[in-house]
Amino acid sequence: MKDFLRKLELPAFVKDSRLTASLIIVLSLSFVGFIVGLLISPLYGLAMLLLFILTCTFSIYGIYVLAINTNNYASNLSYRIKRGEQEAMIKMPLGILLYDEDQQIQWVNPYLQLFLKNNDMIGTSLKNLDEQLYKSINDAIRDKDTNNRVIRVGKHKCEIVVQNDLGVVYILDITKYAAIERRYQDQRLSIGLIFIDNYDELSQAMGDQNLTDMSSYIQNALNEYAKRFNAYLKRIDEDHYLLLSHMIDLHKMEADRFSILDKVRKESSRCNTPLTLSVGIAFGSESLNDISEQAQSNLDLALGRGGDQVVVRQIGKDAHFYGGKSNPMEKRTRVRARVVSQALQELFKDADHVFVQGHKSPDLDAIGSAIGIVKIARIHGVKANVILDLSELNYDVERLIKKMQEAGVDQETFISPDEAVQIATDNSLLVLTDHSKYSITYNQSIYDKMKNRLVVIDHHRRGEEFPENPMLVYIEPYASSTCELVTEMIEYQPQGGDGVLNYLEATAMLAGITVDSKEFSLRTGTRTFDAASYLRSIGADSQVVSYLLKESIDNYLKRSYLVSTVDMVHSNMAILSGNDSEIYDAIIIAQAADTALSLEGVSASFAIARRSNSMIGISARSTGKINVQVIMEKLGGGGHLSNAATQLDNISVSEAKERLLQAIDSYLQEN
Repeated sequence: MKDFLRKLELPAFVKDSRLTASLIIVLSLSFVGFIVGLLISPLYGLAMLLLFILTCTFSIYGIYVLAINTNNYASNLSYRIKRGEQEAMIKMPLGILLYDEDQQIQWVNPYLQLFLKNNDMIGTSLKNLDEQLYKSINDAIRDKDTNNRVIRVGKHKCEIVVQNDLGVVYILDITKYAAIERRYQDQRLSIGLIFIDNYDELSQAMGDQNLTDMSSYIQNALNEYAKRFNAYLKRIDEDHYLLLSHMIDLHKMEADRFSILDKVRKESSRCNTPLTLSVGIAFGSESLNDISEQAQSNLDLALGRGGDQVVVRQIGKDAHFYGGKSNPMEKRTRVRARVVSQALQELFKDADHVFVQGHKSPDLDAIGSAIGIVKIARIHGVKANVILDLSELNYDVERLIKKMQEAGVDQETFISPDEAVQIATDNSLLVLTDHSKYSITYNQSIYDKMKNRLVVIDHHRRGEEFPENPMLVYIEPYASSTCELVTEMIEYQPQGGDGVLNYLEATAMLAGITVDSKEFSLRTGTRTFDAASYLRSIGADSQVVSYLLKESIDNYLKRSYLVSTVDMVHSNMAILSGNDSEIYDAIIIAQAADTALSLEGVSASFAIARRSNSMIGISARSTGKINVQVIMEKLGGGGHLSNAATQLDNISVSEAKERLLQAIDSYLQEN
């Protein structure tokens, strides 16, 4: 009886109130039929009784059969599910590893055993696993991270999940999907824009035959290079080309370090037609418009850095630079200087006040060019001032200010940063001279207030850190100084009766040219001497320039001490280190680097010294064989191929030297 009741045990889903109610109704109707039949006739009642008994019997039997079949089905299904779980655990393409609290391996499934090369790992430590696999598991346990991590185990790329509370590691082989993703990434499109830097300059001095030969040479060289890397090349006009390539081919070009730059420069130089190329390449978006705009921006960056280089940038990522091994070619024509001068004149007419500021610790080039911009603005009746704190000046700038005060020359030229912030309005204009980086601008408060109304005038190579939407940009890396550029603009302004500059202001600008050209010995072209000649013609005094640049005995001794610490690295690089407890003027550091560069066997020099209690300055100089700009950019600075610098905060001189050595090693490996 107990077995029968146990077998009659209904499963939970059968024990439904609606089913019970239906059964009761059927039995009740059968019983009512029996009573009614009995009242009609005994024989009919007996028949209805038999029908009632049969109904009850078949109902009970039907429930019994349903219970038996349901229990059998459930048991069979439960067995199949458990069997499926066991089969999946053992045979499915997912590696499973169990470990205990001591990180001892307790069990691995057969699929994972393949990755372990059938080695018996049970009972051993997790440390005996593949090095990369163990590191990822240990990192996940340490960080309490259950997110998926992608690693490489042997030839396989795997995704792992670690559940440390259960002591389980799941390893999924995604090699096939990784290959699909890699193929997708390799086939993505990159857009490049190629520009011949000095095509216009050379074409003006060439005959038709030579010009045709030069054009054919460039076309053939670029076609050969594009064919070598399966890229598509299309000439847009005389000095512009379009380059399309897949990412896999772009990576090959990067590995080749865009040797086309060196080839064109060297082979064209042999023919006395020195050509250089600037290239901007972009990728990383589904929108071709976005990629093409980024490519143009990269080309502008390459040109702003002096040309002869390639800028490759993924949208939203940092740029990579290749080339830049030559100094920028001087432009003989002054067309751009005249156009910029006129454009600047129009901007000034729409401004209610013009503010001009140089970089931090401004030198004579920054101050001289700033004075020149102020004078241009005032010619057109616009209020203008140089932002400068007269209580904190380099010794040469301090001498200039005292000289101007003694002579009673324009006492209202300079204004303090606090006054400038208060006076500035939405219609004011800010001009940055001798720099383009926000991080080194003289006063960041006025920059932040006027960053939407900016003009940049500079002679340093443009870096990644650059104002977003300047109203006008005039960057010419070939120029010796910013004073040279501003002098050319002044020549295109209405001179008036007394001219634009008085003798002392002209002297300040001549001093700026003299300082940055290292007394006309560095980056000096014909236009440099033209600018200096013009300044001399309007009264610039070379004796006053010599006075401004005179060095004090104390500074001379500091510079001599820096030179005495020379440490040669890589046989041709000199590193000078100042005393960590002593503060040096920026000019002294720069002069020490210049002095070291003049020594025999030195191709590049680096002077490291403390500029303030919290900042270390590094000045770098080169003969041109080593691109010190790239080295300084690795440390957050910039400049020219042969003249660059950077500032490092909150470190010691020895730490700065160590970081410099790492940057030099990185540069040498890349080149």
